[in-house]
Amino acid sequence: MVKSEIIKKLKAKYPNLSQLQLQSILDIIFDTIANNLVNNKDAEIKLLGNFSIKKIKEKKHARNPKTGEKIYIPAKKKIAFKMSKHLKGEINQQYEK
Repeated sequence: MVKSEIIKKLKAKYPNLSQLQLQSILDIIFDTIANNLVNNKDAEIKLLGNFSIKKIKEKKHARNPKTGEKIYIPAKKKIAFKMSKHLKGEINQQYEK
């Protein structure tokens, strides 16, 4: 689902808010999550899950799988997401039947 589809669903549920207002709300949410991650802070949305930064160590003796040549991979950061118990229950609900 893309952002425009989310806005359409929100518009159907909250017709008194304009599409521009809904877009602004989503932008604020996404910007806040991104800013927290940039500043090495976690961002948690209770019913969805927790976004955090995971640090990946450098690899001095990695190999290019295609050529077998030794290469250096610098340290980097990536985003980790851990879903909430609520979301995990919703996703796995179909298998409990």
